[in-house]
Amino acid sequence: MSEQNDDEEQVPAVVLDYLPHGRADDDRPQYQKPALAYALGVEEFRLFEVTLEEDVSLTITDRFDADRGDDLVDNVREIEHADLSTAAQSELEHAIRDVVESNERRFVDFYNDAQPITLRLHQLNLLPGIGKKLRNNILENRKRKPFQSFDDLESRVSGLHNPKEVLVERILEEIREDDLKYRTFVRVEEQQE
Repeated sequence: MSEQNDDEEQVPAVVLDYLPHGRADDDRPQYQKPALAYALGVEEFRLFEVTLEEDVSLTITDRFDADRGDDLVDNVREIEHADLSTAAQSELEHAIRDVVESNERRFVDFYNDAQPITLRLHQLNLLPGIGKKLRNNILENRKRKPFQSFDDLESRVSGLHNPKEVLVERILEEIREDDLKYRTFVRVEEQQE
């Protein structure tokens, strides 16, 4: 039974930046600063600052479990986009694109399964560049047959160019913007006051 609980706690993540000597703003001597990594959770696109165990070394794009139960991890703290290092911020779009590409079925299914949010707003309308006409075109095409891939989606829906990049843009927007009313891909921790 405990193995199932461990699986539920796993947080697959990809490294955005690795600082072997800790943060520059840490005033402690270099030998006392723990190595840390900035990471992106691949399932809910949450951002993490991960303090690593001694003698652990990671590189950008490495995948690991960003949970305290992992042998590599000493501490995990969820952070906001502004807390990322400059290098991590510049790597973020590439990491998101890689996650979307490597989980194509999951993201194509978003186009197949997206639903209305309100009477006037549909989940598809949250995507950059998708207005009423393009949304209706997607909905009509998916009624006939579910989309099988990004290529299938692009070839069947006229006017929808590079549906993968449209998702990458939306995920980036959800990560960067604190005050979005609707979030589809990024889970944000509720702030307790």
